[in-house]
Amino acid sequence: MPVNDDVFAALASPVRREVLRLLIEGPMPAGQLAERFDMRRPSLSEHLRVLREAGLVAEQRQGRNRVYSLDAGPLAEVSAWLTPYERFWRAKLANLRDLLDEEEL
Repeated sequence: MPVNDDVFAALASPVRREVLRLLIEGPMPAGQLAERFDMRRPSLSEHLRVLREAGLVAEQRQGRNRVYSLDAGPLAEVSAWLTPYERFWRAKLANLRDLLDEEEL
């Protein structure tokens, strides 16, 4: 299953990855998210827009506030895409461990 390039582009930013990490704890208003970053609100709003367009966050209006929540669905696609590479590196590391164990004997 191909992963949407927008998801990778969204994950490329450390700010956006931190927003996702914060949202693991639960939904959060934009203002509360903004307090965690040393940037102007419009800049954070742009990061939130990118995450929303990639399908990684959902936005809900509650009165004058916009509340954001994590939508981890696209992250499952990334995880599935990375699985073969993880198996590759695990095998390489297991081979290295076996080689080092042989040298100790």
